[in-house]
Amino acid sequence: MDRVKLVIIGSGPAGYTAALYSARANLSPVLYEGFFSGVAGGQLMTTTDVENYPGFPDGVQGPELMHLFRKQAERFGTCYINEDVKSVDLSSHPFKVVGSHTSFEAESIIITTGAEAKRLDIPGTHDGELWQKGVTACAICDGAAPIFRDKELYVIGGGDSAVEEALFLTNYGSQVYIVHRREELRASKIMAERAMKHPKVTILWDSVVTKVEGEKLVESVTIQNVKTKEEKSHEAAGLFFAVGHTPNTKFLNGQLDLHPNGYLKVKPGTVQTSVEGVFAGGDVQDFTYRQAITAAGSGCMAALEAERWLAARE
Repeated sequence: MDRVKLVIIGSGPAGYTAALYSARANLSPVLYEGFFSGVAGGQLMTTTDVENYPGFPDGVQGPELMHLFRKQAERFGTCYINEDVKSVDLSSHPFKVVGSHTSFEAESIIITTGAEAKRLDIPGTHDGELWQKGVTACAICDGAAPIFRDKELYVIGGGDSAVEEALFLTNYGSQVYIVHRREELRASKIMAERAMKHPKVTILWDSVVTKVEGEKLVESVTIQNVKTKEEKSHEAAGLFFAVGHTPNTKFLNGQLDLHPNGYLKVKPGTVQTSVEGVFAGGDVQDFTYRQAITAAGSGCMAALEAERWLAARE
């Protein structure tokens, strides 16, 4: 089993930025790209126009942005392995990282496996249908897109995230509807009050979305009242899932401390996990911002902290 200074588990903005900084520091990082279904690049690989990443005044396609990230880190000697990490052993040092076909002993580890947005099984919203064609799971990422301007938009959910996304969308849509299957929001009292008082927000109680339709983009959603079972089609330009995220931490098998919501805990003001020498960046430890730019920033932090930790041990 080969021994390396640093293994980065996960790609995307955090993983590639961590690779860039650590490679330039001569740590010769090994990066496992394909943590989730072998797809390198993270959630941005399924995103079309990215208009809020600095340096691209005309916007950039998500896959193109990740290609540029990857290429820059590769320039400085990052070793990419396109396979999943099956398990890690953090009980002794050096740590052990076991992939689908390869394995390493690692003096330090950076975890950037991200989080997967939860999506409901609604006809018309799947990959190959209208996903990323008006159906999305991030209003802050996509809400300013021209296709949503001055149009009726729908948000599925009932918690703080759903209310926050709906309020954000009022900056762009003509009217925003929160579709909630219960008769009371799960959001905090203050957030619920903001939603109910906002003139551009309407809450559809006891309701679910049963179908999304459109030729090239979202054109309509079908809403069903869960009590009466009555269905009605509504004109719409966008549907936003706000039903939570699932951080990709299962492979850790409980070896690192987690928040109650499943995200990795890091020491305040750092990206140090509960095990010394193991760091975390990006959405796997960030359930507040979840943006490409913040993920990249925390990936930079993780690389710098790993470099300093390794130097102190030497």
